[in-house]
This record gives sequence, structure tokens and C-alpha cells, in this order.
Amino acid sequence: MATRELGLKAIAGGMAFNTSKAAKNVPISPAEQADHFITRDGLTFAGSHLIIDLWEAEGLNDKDRIEQAMKDAVDAAGATLLHIHLHTFSPNGGISGVAVLAESHISVHTWPERGYAAFDVFMCGNAEPRKAVTVLEQAFSPKRVVIGNHKRGVV
Repeated sequence: MATRELGLKAIAGGMAFNTSKAAKNVPISPAEQADHFITRDGLTFAGSHLIIDLWEAEGLNDKDRIEQAMKDAVDAAGATLLHIHLHTFSPNGGISGVAVLAESHISVHTWPERGYAAFDVFMCGNAEPRKAVTVLEQAFSPKRVVIGNHKRGVV
């Protein structure tokens, strides 16, 4: 079981218990037990973290376009949007921001003067972060896309 701020979780007789000093042997609900780790092809991990570079892309100084693309990427991936915050920089119009998800996040940093955007898409659970890539390609029409994939929290 995972170590958390509240303490260790232990299982006894099929029931999970919080073993921290503050909550010694307090049962943990099934919802709290769900840590959303993934097991695929015999590997257990927290989630997939895609590092996406878009080159010669369009619309990288358009805050509304970026926000809509992030929302569409969240929907396509089957994730749950909690909050989006974007900031526009002067004088070049670059935009940085994050979509906070129940499953983790999507972040963006753009350099419109170079036609470059850096997206991070990290999702756990049943979300499908690869589906976000297609949405980002459609939204910004890059001429070149470079994708790195890192499995986070490999057990």
C-alpha cells in the first residue's frame, strides 16, 4: 500500500486501515483506496507523462485558442477538468499555463516568435493522454511534432 501524509495504509482481513498515529486503525473507504495506478503489459505505474514539442505551429499567441485546445484535449483523453489558468507575456505574446485535472495536468509554454510550443500531458487512471496529441495537432497545425513518453511512478 502507499505511504501518504496521513500515514501508512495496511490491509487486514480484506479491510484497509490508516495506521498513522493520528488515526490509528481507522478504516479507509474504498474511494480512498483507489489510487488510480495503471497496470498495462505487466507494468504498474502512476500514469503516462507525454512531453510534446510543436514546431512551426500557428496560433501560439491566441489565449482563447489555447484554452479551447486544452479543454478539447481533456475531453478527448477522457479526463476531468478542474481548473485552467493561462498567462500572456509581453511583448512577445507567449502564453504559459496549466489545466489542472482530477487525473493530473496539461501544461503549456509557447514561444510564438519561434513557432514553438511545449506541452506536458500527464494523466493517470483510465484517461488516455495520447488522444490529446491529435487535438493539439489539429488546433495548432505544427509542421513537426516530437513526443516523449515517460511512465511515472513505476512500481
